[in-house]
Amino acid sequence: MTTASPITRRQALVHSGLALGAAFVGTRALGADPAARAEKTQFSFCLNTGTVRGQKLGIVRECEIAAQAGYQGIEPWVEAIEQYVKSGGALKDLKNRIADLGLTLEDAISFPEWIVDDDARRRQGLERARREMDMLAQLGGKRIAAPPAGATDQPGLDLLKAAERYRALLEIGDSLGIVPQLEMWGFSQNLFRLGQVAQVAIETGHPKACVLADVFHIYKGGGNPAGLKLVHSGMIHLFHMNDYPAEPPREKINDGYRIFPGDGVAPMAQMLRDLQALGGPKVLSLELFNQKYYEQDALEVAKAGLEKMKTAVKNALA
Repeated sequence: MTTASPITRRQALVHSGLALGAAFVGTRALGADPAARAEKTQFSFCLNTGTVRGQKLGIVRECEIAAQAGYQGIEPWVEAIEQYVKSGGALKDLKNRIADLGLTLEDAISFPEWIVDDDARRRQGLERARREMDMLAQLGGKRIAAPPAGATDQPGLDLLKAAERYRALLEIGDSLGIVPQLEMWGFSQNLFRLGQVAQVAIETGHPKACVLADVFHIYKGGGNPAGLKLVHSGMIHLFHMNDYPAEPPREKINDGYRIFPGDGVAPMAQMLRDLQALGGPKVLSLELFNQKYYEQDALEVAKAGLEKMKTAVKNALA
């Protein structure tokens, strides 16, 4: 991957650095006692269904697995919901099933091209996003991921224009009760650093602007995970949990190398402490795309992943 020029990074810092540093620094409010810190944790646990996507189970079974494994929330892929509907399923029935399982629909994953420079493609992307958010609203969903789909390979995206486009997406979400989360992608040529997505979110001026960060993507994009402590509590609702090995090197690693939290070399404890220090509820969602896990029983993978996340939180707050 060709690294974007330093100018892009400096531009992000110029626009967002003062605001991030002065207004959005989190404060630690936890006591010294480890048991007390564990009691005060504001984390909940969610299963991103990409983790068991390779088993091709369908949205209903994915929800059942999340509940059986002990998760509180589910983060499905929109295409799985659409396939359910195409197969004759009713959104009302799926909503009831999710509720009966004791789950909340925390977020959904999709890739509309809402950010691209091409006007026609962007209009189509916004219309697709509207349809998908309407579907999620019918399911009782809360959020949808908003990655820079379609604007990843060509560097030079104007981040102020990106902010205008993200605001347009947020306003569609306002009308439907869904919050689009601006997602960073470490392999993108544009929004690959936390500072860049923070700048775009800030420049919207929208009160619900937020970012969707990820352990793997922070590493892949060459960012500094310590930047997490510089955002305010409302800027991060949900955080994608995973880990990565020491090899291959960052330049060559891809999504397929994602592993369970705590099994790799990510600075997991510090990242979790920084998230905790921000205050406010934070959803930790397990998102993996590992072929080795796809070859295993989906329920066992989901259970192992939840246990790994809980252990990581316990160790971080000890």
